[in-house]
Amino acid sequence: MSIRPVIAGFRRPYTSMSFPILDFLAPCLAQAQRTVPSRCRPITTSSASPETEPKPNTLKEPTASKRRKPLSAEQRAFLDSALRVNQAGELAATLIYTAQTPPIVHKHPHLRPLMKHMYDQEAGHFTTFNELLAKHRIRPTAMYPVWKFAATALGWMTGMVGREAAMACTEAVETEIGGHYNGQVRVLLQWMKEMEDRGEEVGEEVKELVQTLKRIRDEELEHLDEAVGQDAKLAGGYAVLNAVIRGGCRGAIWVSEKV
Repeated sequence: MSIRPVIAGFRRPYTSMSFPILDFLAPCLAQAQRTVPSRCRPITTSSASPETEPKPNTLKEPTASKRRKPLSAEQRAFLDSALRVNQAGELAATLIYTAQTPPIVHKHPHLRPLMKHMYDQEAGHFTTFNELLAKHRIRPTAMYPVWKFAATALGWMTGMVGREAAMACTEAVETEIGGHYNGQVRVLLQWMKEMEDRGEEVGEEVKELVQTLKRIRDEELEHLDEAVGQDAKLAGGYAVLNAVIRGGCRGAIWVSEKV
């Protein structure tokens, strides 16, 4: 099932925009056009193992010639909301690392390669979702200015506190984001399985989106493992810090779905 035709058919007029790739420690972000938000179903979050994911045959096999059925309004709304939230989340991640890096590498120069590696991956994710939003004419969240300020403040504060606090921040954020992506992957795989069972064709764009989300999810969970390995759980007030950051992430996801 091709995403592009079914999404483009119900979008409001959209003004194209360009988001420059972030240079390390020098983000340059374009302001997005704001439109009236659409209603959509809340995005599923899941911490279940990938081993329990639905496994449609067409994910790895060529699609035979079958009939196509347009996505439902609920499915279109889910994709709209999912891609908008993902782009906002990756914006926040790049800004957190940008703010954390100077104080962290000043005190711990050996962490510069790790911080740059994680930043570079997040910047790549951000670029991917920028392109998907532009391609499918999906508006970004209207909360851009708020998320930019909040992410920068969070990164700066945890970076100034120290290495353990910065890594605890990464662990908390990636725990929520990893589960968020995992939930999206499971929803799309279930769609594909249901299409197969009905004898319908699964378009290449849907399969590519699933593979993209799985790759990004795995890279986010890699960051989580790196943070734990860098003593995230030894941060002062770890339990409170973890709970506050994870709660903030869930709140930001909920708001970005709708605004």
